[in-house]
Amino acid sequence: MEYVYAALILNESGEEINEENLTSVLESAGVDVEQSRVKALVAALEDVDIEEAVEEATAVPAAGGAAGGSSGAAPADAGGEEEAEEEEAEEEEEAADEGDDDEEDGDAGEGLGELFG
Repeated sequence: MEYVYAALILNESGEEINEENLTSVLESAGVDVEQSRVKALVAALEDVDIEEAVEEATAVPAAGGAAGGSSGAAPADAGGEEEAEEEEAEEEEEAADEGDDDEEDGDAGEGLGELFG
């Protein structure tokens, strides 16, 4: 999730979301950066209007649309955002499987909508 937060920080500060900037923000926060995750996130966000995605995420109730994606509350045109979230969730699951068991895997409601719910 910290990768998405770093991308949001870059967006909010008006900086370009690229591998170098994302890595810099993550390293500054003390995160052990995985370049494959950075590359995947940058690629996933390439065609996404983050401002629009954040606005759409705030319009969806936290308990409704983000709880598993099957409730139908997510907008139909949010394909780019959903793809980025799914890719990020898959990467986090892989990281959890590699031995990072400090957190519970009950993050079904993970996504941009959770930031504002």
